[in-house]
Amino acid sequence: MNKPSHSKKYIISIMMCLTIFMCYGQAITKDSISLVKQYKTNANEAIFRFDFEEAVKNINLANNLVVNINDDDLKADVMVTNTMLQYYLQNYNTAQIINEKAIKIILASNNIKKLPNIYVLNGLINTRLEKFTVAEDNFDKADSIFEIINDEKEKSPILIGRGLLEFKKGNSKAAVNYYNAGISDYKNGNNKYFEAFSYVNKAEALIKIYNEDNDIQHLNQAKSIINEASVIIDSLNYKKLKIESYKVKSEIAIIEKKFNDALLFFNKYTTKNDSLNLVFINSISATNNNELNVGALHKRIENYEENLVEIEKSEKFNQVTNGMSIAIIAILSLLTLSLYKNNNLRAKANNLLQDKNTELQLAKEKAEKASLAKAQFLSTITHELRTPLYAVTGLTHLLMEESPKEHQKEHLNSLKFSGEYLLSLINNILDLNKLEANKVEVEKTSFNLKKRINDVLVALKKSADDKKTKLVFDFNDSIPEIFLGDPVKLSQILINLIGNSVKFTQNGVVNVRVKKIDQRGRIVKLKFEIEDNGVGISKKKQKSIFETFSQGSLQINRKFGGTGLGLSIVKNLLELMNSKIELESQLGKGSKFWFNLDIEALEDNEIEANNEITKLKIEDSFFKDKNVLVVEDNKINQMITKKILEKNHMICQVADNGMTAIELVKNNNFDIVLMDIHMPGISGIEATQKIRLFDEQLPIIALTAVTIDENLDTFFKAGFNEIIPKPFKPEEFFEKIHSSLKNRQLQN
Repeated sequence: MNKPSHSKKYIISIMMCLTIFMCYGQAITKDSISLVKQYKTNANEAIFRFDFEEAVKNINLANNLVVNINDDDLKADVMVTNTMLQYYLQNYNTAQIINEKAIKIILASNNIKKLPNIYVLNGLINTRLEKFTVAEDNFDKADSIFEIINDEKEKSPILIGRGLLEFKKGNSKAAVNYYNAGISDYKNGNNKYFEAFSYVNKAEALIKIYNEDNDIQHLNQAKSIINEASVIIDSLNYKKLKIESYKVKSEIAIIEKKFNDALLFFNKYTTKNDSLNLVFINSISATNNNELNVGALHKRIENYEENLVEIEKSEKFNQVTNGMSIAIIAILSLLTLSLYKNNNLRAKANNLLQDKNTELQLAKEKAEKASLAKAQFLSTITHELRTPLYAVTGLTHLLMEESPKEHQKEHLNSLKFSGEYLLSLINNILDLNKLEANKVEVEKTSFNLKKRINDVLVALKKSADDKKTKLVFDFNDSIPEIFLGDPVKLSQILINLIGNSVKFTQNGVVNVRVKKIDQRGRIVKLKFEIEDNGVGISKKKQKSIFETFSQGSLQINRKFGGTGLGLSIVKNLLELMNSKIELESQLGKGSKFWFNLDIEALEDNEIEANNEITKLKIEDSFFKDKNVLVVEDNKINQMITKKILEKNHMICQVADNGMTAIELVKNNNFDIVLMDIHMPGISGIEATQKIRLFDEQLPIIALTAVTIDENLDTFFKAGFNEIIPKPFKPEEFFEKIHSSLKNRQLQN
């Protein structure tokens, strides 16, 4: 067998060395990549802790390693982290240069998924540099890429970025809308820093809006939001955000004239901000002077020490010391004088504050008395309005049950709709305490949108005909049929807007349009427009037209009537539904109102489960021959309730007052009692308490026109099994009677 030659052995040795070297090189590269990723992660975490010295150290280590690694994506990632660091250090020009390089690398590598966040960062940088057009272009690019890659969940940073941009441009209301959209996404995610960041900035924008329109609702929202932010900030120790929250709290305290609190928060803000700025300066120095090596630093220290020795040996040292002593004494004297004057000013300010506090206390007591008187008045007027309204809705129901002629059905439907609308007004407008306390809530029930709007138009048709005005309805065919939302509040909004246009349009046209703007999954964005060619609204009046009790002019009030509440109600209801009313108008040419609304569409298989009017599936014979006692002092209401019950084959007996009701219950075997509350003699509550002394099982339902929201505990403690507010929907009325009777059967 031939032995290999020396040259062959040499070649084999070289190849083995190269193989070992390549494997070693690959191992080093893998280790380097892992280290770079770790340094980048450490830098990111340090940035959000505002530990900039640690962030600078880690980003420098990452930069030194990534230069020798052939991985463009990793290089771009390190650049993005460096951009964030420079952004938070307020080196915005440097941040922009680094970020532009990162964008070029990503574009070359065609890794499109990384581009949106880099464009967002570029948008934030240009916002800080007040290059608003460039910033908006970057946010648009990020937005379009998210749509291409179909990743809507990650769009929150764009929304927050646009919020900052609008705030910087002076559009605080637009900023709040963007913050709301972004916060909604962050609440469902894990990025607590940006959630808290959004809260703080939203609160600042709300304060600015309050300063512009003096609407207390915006101030209350700002207070609530900054408290939510503080909970997150304190739990996760976000230093910079905590400092920014002190500034917001100080502004709120100033508005509320809590000057001690304002001073406390402002001192915290300035003191802690100054200390943080010192860290900024040190960190900036670290980033700008990386070339300074340790040897050079030691040399500078030695030179300084040599100079100090020479100064100490100088003959002028004593003169310098004496001069400094004189200067210090002079400064201390000036400070003492300044402190004395400041103490005098503070004493005067304290006296003034005490006087103001006394005035405010008196004003507060007056306001509380006025509020109590208003609450009592509203409670009385609400009851007085609901009682006759019960007759209207009850008689309407009875007439509809008696097989009306076809030409009468439209009138009865219109009457029914108007009764429901009036009841909604009584519940949500006359009860001002609920509105002012932000207790009105948006309900969710399924409804047919097109039918709802048609009902509104039918209810307003007579008014339009009287004005010789034509109502034109344009409903986009691509809009789904059934939605999940609050149909009553939407009807209130539309009946106010369309009714307003009809009122101010003679011999003209009122166009009602509904268009689909966008649909994302089940959420459909709709645009509602109401346009007329009536009298129009002046530019000056457009600024106040949505305020409570505001009208175009005294002459308009006399000519057209109205309370001036309609557009104010529209504005408040749309804000509850996260929308906003818009207006374009010109005197003599007409007006156009519009708003956008995000609303959830229902699938066909969900419509039945969420039907707007759920029919009771009760066997026909269930109510037959059930003995009912109706306790009611109003003769019309007695007749209506009795007829409604007897149509379901129930045996009905009536009592005019509480004492008669007690005697009838003692001497008869009733299946259920329907008890009014306000009656002559003893009230329904007292009558129920007396019945419960000798009969604990008999179902008693409160059938009442009083406001029940704040009286639930009182009713149930008195012994009522259920509460039915008047006016009621017959379906709900019989459902509660059925439920109460069933419960008694189960107990027996």
